[in-house]
Amino acid sequence: MDHNAIDAPVTEPVAPGTPGKPPDKSVHVLAQRVWRIIFVVGLVVVGAALGYQLGAFVVGLAVTPSAASSSSVVVRGYYELVSVPVVGWLNKIGFTVIGGLLAFLLGSAVFNKIVNVGESLKVMKPNEKLAIFTGLALGVLITAFLCQFTLRLTPAVGIPLTVFILCVMVYLCLVGMLSMKDEFRLIFPHGAMPGDAGGDYGDGQLEKIKIFDTNVIIDGRVADVCRTGFIEGPIYIPGFVLDEIQHIADSADSLKRARGRRGLDILNQMRSELPLIVRTLDATVDFTGIDEVDSKLVRMAKKLDGAIVTNDFNLNKVAELQGVPVLNINELANALKPVVLPGEEMRVTVIKEGKEQNQGVAYLDDGTMIVIEGGRRRIGETLEVLVSSVLQTVAGKMIFASIKPNDDGGPYDGDDGPYEPNPRAYTGGRTRRPIR
Repeated sequence: MDHNAIDAPVTEPVAPGTPGKPPDKSVHVLAQRVWRIIFVVGLVVVGAALGYQLGAFVVGLAVTPSAASSSSVVVRGYYELVSVPVVGWLNKIGFTVIGGLLAFLLGSAVFNKIVNVGESLKVMKPNEKLAIFTGLALGVLITAFLCQFTLRLTPAVGIPLTVFILCVMVYLCLVGMLSMKDEFRLIFPHGAMPGDAGGDYGDGQLEKIKIFDTNVIIDGRVADVCRTGFIEGPIYIPGFVLDEIQHIADSADSLKRARGRRGLDILNQMRSELPLIVRTLDATVDFTGIDEVDSKLVRMAKKLDGAIVTNDFNLNKVAELQGVPVLNINELANALKPVVLPGEEMRVTVIKEGKEQNQGVAYLDDGTMIVIEGGRRRIGETLEVLVSSVLQTVAGKMIFASIKPNDDGGPYDGDDGPYEPNPRAYTGGRTRRPIR
């Protein structure tokens, strides 16, 4: 078997945050506030500069012949007023304050819009992001080529026409590139975009990632659960888990070797049917000083804000103590077992004798053990039994039952006579041995 076939990453999702560790939300909020202040201050400076230029332009108009010949008395009086040097400077200062104030009022709204666009880009798939930026670049390049002709016109016509062409070209190129977003996969290995978890999950959904451990993969039931769609989010197979399965598959012990190969077969099957991510997020977690696989799983789940999928009872308890969500396949199987109440009848086959005297043991189709009182002499027979009690343990459910009596009240319905619990009991027909 080619063990390296599993090792080839199906996808290479871009992990959130820096290469060392995922981002802290509090740091992200603080950085956003700092950038908001910088953005608003910068916008106020730009608004004030534009206001000053507009005030200077108005003052400049006051000394032109058209200002003195204006038909409006109000306009002519205003121009005469601002032609005075002191009033002219006050006019410039007023326009500067108005420009800065308008920029300050609009700054927060504009910054919120920019943040919303950034958040939308975060949850977009990588091929959509690439299509958007390619469309923007293409639209600007086409406009830059056409502006050589439009800007030769008069400024009153050429500048608005250039802006109009820029908007039209950018829009058309964006629409065209987004309609071709799936074709971008063809230029990447395995037909998958970097950062796109099987094409179904973007960066904004990595918090729902499910991390599989070695035991649950070898067990095999998790593959059927995944096909039903009950496990939500990307499925991740860490590199150290894959290495452990390969090590088990190469073991000298035939039983371990069979279990390891079964795990590799299940991974190959899941890889062809499900969006599987292999090994690509290992570099985002620091495993310094950690050698055990279970400890690495817990560390990775905490760093990636994910959940561990396992059937290992000890790993389940350790992860829960550290606040890591765990999906236990055994708990799911126990929850799906049919409910059995005392007094119910069922038909079972006695397989072997029990630990206590006169007990027989049978099993349901789901593996639930049934302890039958008085069933020791009926091994190999199929009997009608009555449930007397149900015991729920960590390992599963155990049912205690007794053989259903027949119509005459006897516990057995065969031809071997009534059952005697103690066939060697004292009958009174022989002399007792004296007690010493």
